[in-house]
Amino acid sequence: MGMKDFFYRILITLTRLTGTWLFRTVSWIIASGYFFFSLRRVRNSLYFYRALFPGRSRMYYLSCAWRQFHRFTHVFLDRLFPHEEKLPIITRKDTHLLTDAIKGKQGGILLMSHLGHWELTDHMFFNLYKDDHPDIKLLLYLGRKHQEQIESRQKKDIAARGIEMISITENDVTPLDLVKGIQFLRSGGLVSMTGDRCWRDDQRFLSVRFLNHKARIPEAPFVLALLSGAPIFIFFTHRTGPYQYDLHIFPPLHIHAPHRKDRQQAIQCAAQFYADRLEEMVQQAPFEWFHFEPFIERENGE
Repeated sequence: MGMKDFFYRILITLTRLTGTWLFRTVSWIIASGYFFFSLRRVRNSLYFYRALFPGRSRMYYLSCAWRQFHRFTHVFLDRLFPHEEKLPIITRKDTHLLTDAIKGKQGGILLMSHLGHWELTDHMFFNLYKDDHPDIKLLLYLGRKHQEQIESRQKKDIAARGIEMISITENDVTPLDLVKGIQFLRSGGLVSMTGDRCWRDDQRFLSVRFLNHKARIPEAPFVLALLSGAPIFIFFTHRTGPYQYDLHIFPPLHIHAPHRKDRQQAIQCAAQFYADRLEEMVQQAPFEWFHFEPFIERENGE
């Protein structure tokens, strides 16, 4: 057990004994430390908020980043201690759109983002549908971050709930990973992937417009949808208040290409559709954007 994981376990134990005020205090201090000393992440946040709110002052963008860093701690509090104050209130929007795919075992791709929290999103999804559909199957494609014991333990918790995972290292999704995903989809399962994170510079990506800038998103989810014939369900969960979440699923997105020469255009159109929906959601919940890595491409030498 690493020191980080040991500290994390001690903090959870003490919080359960003393109340959530301890976790709130410690996590606020940690978030503040990241804000003051993780200059690279702060620069990424400032660039994002300049694109989202053009024409404001630097102090305004710094205040946005400050709120973003500290808001990130809330999702961990709600996930770890859901019964300390009250049960989460989930506002469901269009979640019935997945019912036919689940009942008919047609398969589908849940395309998520760093708006909100990926683990909480999958946990909510699985709990919402598991009771009515006990045979539901869910496969997650996750990035593997080295030496992050906390994330590793969260993944073990996910596996314990019967959710399958494929961990992606710094390498791109391999052909074998895609084959497994296609087989899983064709067996009626649901595959969850992140649509707004490229893991390395030479990864296959698609260039889209986002907040009047260029952004890179991974090609793999859209290729998987094209090859498997399964629809994409763009899936968002973001926090609207203490223990309150807005869960939103968009109508199924099908990628069809009658001829091989049409494939790239079909994939590009689907990717831009996803980017447009993501833009709409970040405008609604700007401080729930927990993407601290480069996403929007720098323009004009910025």
